[in-house]
Amino acid sequence: MPPRRTRIWKSYFSRLLYRRRNAIERMFCRLKDYRRIAIRYDKLATNFASSVYLAAAISFWL
Repeated sequence: MPPRRTRIWKSYFSRLLYRRRNAIERMFCRLKDYRRIAIRYDKLATNFASSVYLAAAISFWL
């Protein structure tokens, strides 16, 4: 949210950074729809990363 005009200290607000952050948060929300990723069944990091890549590709094409 943009800061109020009456504030003494105005925080920095960038619409571009906000949009990019929102896109990343939406991507993580879509990835958590896949149970395997949300619970993290895979113990090895390489297997987990490959399942994240696969789920991201599937959600991109849908």
